[in-house]
Amino acid sequence: MKEVRVCEAMKSPVETSSDGTVLHQQDGGTKSRQVPIWEKSNLTLEEAAAYSGIGINKLREITNEDKCKFVLWVGNKRLIKRRLFDCFIEQAYSI
Repeated sequence: MKEVRVCEAMKSPVETSSDGTVLHQQDGGTKSRQVPIWEKSNLTLEEAAAYSGIGINKLREITNEDKCKFVLWVGNKRLIKRRLFDCFIEQAYSI
């Protein structure tokens, strides 16, 4: 059974499936499924900043280094490999 509620931030109806996944109404009337951050294998800089509490500028600085093992470049776009990023954070004393 689906529950319909209004998301205050989006000011639009939001449906959730029985497993809690949020379904968003697209402009064309189709529904898209948003994957929770903890289930994604790669994160955008914005998602990684929200996930870790580290600022976007600091993440850019860290991922610009050649020795950074948790960055994945897709053209000019950089994605953060979440599992390796978690290991990096666990091993880091300071950033």
